[in-house]
Amino acid sequence: MTFDVADDDSVLQANLKRVFGERDASLRIAAISDLYAPDAVLYEPARIATGHQAIAQAVEELLASLPPAFDFSPIGPAVAHHGLARLRWRAGPPEGPVAVTGTDVARIEAGRIASLHVFIDPPDA
Repeated sequence: MTFDVADDDSVLQANLKRVFGERDASLRIAAISDLYAPDAVLYEPARIATGHQAIAQAVEELLASLPPAFDFSPIGPAVAHHGLARLRWRAGPPEGPVAVTGTDVARIEAGRIASLHVFIDPPDA
């Protein structure tokens, strides 16, 4: 069995852009359908969402709480092996200071996200 790190990177990069970076709900649910297994689970610090509709709702609520110009961008490529992948990211205004950083850790099966754990870094002291 071989593992294609490039594919895992592509999946997590697409998730950051097409799901968490997409303000249009219809485009976002289409991306979730492409990138997530039907019974996928999203684990955020304050909630768990299971299935495409619940994940779409969780992301919708997150984006609604952020300024319109808030943008998520990767910090380098994903690191992956044996079905797990990690992507570090930052978020904030496109030309402004970084407001938050974090890490997505995904279990990827057959090229789709089966589970995604979102870790938010604590603010610098």
